[in-house]
Amino acid sequence: MITKMKRLRVMAMAARKEELLKGLLHLGCVEISEPEARLSDPEWAALLRREAVDLTKTKGELADANAALEALRQYAPAKEGLFVLRRGVTEREFLSSKTVEDAKAASGKINGLLRSMAKLRNERNRLEARKAALLPWQSLDMPLEDGGTEHVAFRLETCPAGTDFGAVRTALGEICAEVLEVSAGREQSCALLVFHRADEDAAQDALRPFNFSATAFPGVTGTAAANIAELDRALSENQAAQDKAALDLSQCGDSRDALRLYADRLNAELCREENAGRLMTDGKIIFFEGWAPEENMQPIRSFLDSDICAWEEEEPSPDDRPPVLLKNNWLTRPLNMVTEMYSLPDYRNVDPNPLMAPFFILFYGIMMADMGYGALMILAGLLITSKYKPKGTAGHLFGLLTLCGVSTFVMGAVTGGFFGDFLTQAVKLTTGGDFALPALFTPLDDTLMILVGAMCLGFVQILTGMVISFAIKLRRGQIMDAVWEEVTWWVVFAGLGLMIANITPVVLIAGGAMVLAGPILTGKGMGKITGIFGSLYNHVTGYFGDILSYSRLMALMLAGSVIAQVFNTLGAIPGNIVVFLIISLAGNALNFALNLLGCYVHDLRLQCLEYFGKFYEDGGQPFRPLAIHTKFVDVQPS
Repeated sequence: MITKMKRLRVMAMAARKEELLKGLLHLGCVEISEPEARLSDPEWAALLRREAVDLTKTKGELADANAALEALRQYAPAKEGLFVLRRGVTEREFLSSKTVEDAKAASGKINGLLRSMAKLRNERNRLEARKAALLPWQSLDMPLEDGGTEHVAFRLETCPAGTDFGAVRTALGEICAEVLEVSAGREQSCALLVFHRADEDAAQDALRPFNFSATAFPGVTGTAAANIAELDRALSENQAAQDKAALDLSQCGDSRDALRLYADRLNAELCREENAGRLMTDGKIIFFEGWAPEENMQPIRSFLDSDICAWEEEEPSPDDRPPVLLKNNWLTRPLNMVTEMYSLPDYRNVDPNPLMAPFFILFYGIMMADMGYGALMILAGLLITSKYKPKGTAGHLFGLLTLCGVSTFVMGAVTGGFFGDFLTQAVKLTTGGDFALPALFTPLDDTLMILVGAMCLGFVQILTGMVISFAIKLRRGQIMDAVWEEVTWWVVFAGLGLMIANITPVVLIAGGAMVLAGPILTGKGMGKITGIFGSLYNHVTGYFGDILSYSRLMALMLAGSVIAQVFNTLGAIPGNIVVFLIISLAGNALNFALNLLGCYVHDLRLQCLEYFGKFYEDGGQPFRPLAIHTKFVDVQPS
């Protein structure tokens, strides 16, 4: 169900802002609205302005804490599963200043080591670049800074790889110059050019066609080999310093819990400061509007009545758009993930989760339909939920996985599937006998029956959506819309059923008359005529296409069963039980992974397109209260 909301208006002295925000954070059930609507009113804008806050410091500290945690994950990894195992802490410990100081010190130490390592890496890159530049010259047994004598000059040159040095010497001809190849690489060659200073220009002109280019090493003295040796020593020292910093980081693992609590604490502070930025103030007072669930108003009243502020509550007006909070039981709560992925319902619409849950869970089981796969889903869902207690979307995901696993197991029992025909093949290989699980029907033998059943289930879901739409329209006073949209086609469907049963065509004729009468009575001018054809085309093709879409229930059930049996048959061909187990389990693992996602996607499509289109109005804004949202710890009341 969609939780009923109350609008709050709160005014307090600016000096009590922190006390007010701290209390609301503790309650965790009040959303402070954005003030733009009030600030657009000239009268309000003349009196109050938006509260100025600086989030930079908190965001910086949070970034440092997350960087420290990432460093510990890399350099001091802990043995953890897929999810972080939340530890319980009291609210007093969570808000303790000593906890913050210890964690901030650890964060500073770790980030200091990270900065040192980054500096060392940059220095190493610089040293390696210098070494790479010197390596081609290491066989040159002369100081790199030696430019020659009074009359003879030495110059280091590079040229494209594969340069013909014989042709170069020929080009030099009578010029008093010589070129000596030092090294040849894949991209370029290195050479020493020796020439008489009087012939410098002539030598350059002769070398220009060969794309020679002068190079130098400013500030470098001595031979290339001596410099490379010095660089190797510096690289060795650099690596030792990096190893020392990595060792120091690996010894900071004891700070992990404190840093996690600190990161959650900073997230709570960031949430508080962001909400503080939605307050309106003139410097002496603060004012805000917000929303709170009606069911949580008792503790809110007790807090706000404690002379901390002046306040009032009221029902939402027709023009208001309150935030949406879905409240469901254990069966329908996991479907919040589906609804949130699609879009939250409008506040004045209906919560689709209780209306969708039976269909979604049943359809998933029909498509998967295997006891082995169902058992794995149930086991994974229960183990992860009980051990890690994931919250939010992850919690909904594994709750839904468990429920769909139960449905999959039941449908697998109905169709006799256990990893396809795994047991049949295994018994035949080990004993030579025949064995098959009992089944009411099987995908391979009763395909047509399953197809008809799937479309009948689809018809039931579509009718359910029409009933919901009918009820919503009646509640809004749209009686004629309900009659001509829903009742008309119920009469048509009933007439078709009676006609197929060869009872009477009268009901169908009455339904056809209502189809014609609707556009005539509600349309205007030519719209009366075009409306008839539009109604017939849109509804007939729409309902037919929607019902036909449910054939995917049969298709996925058949595909999953056939793929599993194919792998089982392939594994049984060699006649060796070990080979059979390897091939069968590998194939079933692949089939399970593909169907796990494929069934979810197709089930989601049936709900969002075929079902929701009959009654669902989306566009709801999620309820985001000022509250402590944690990732690593569970905060328990002190």
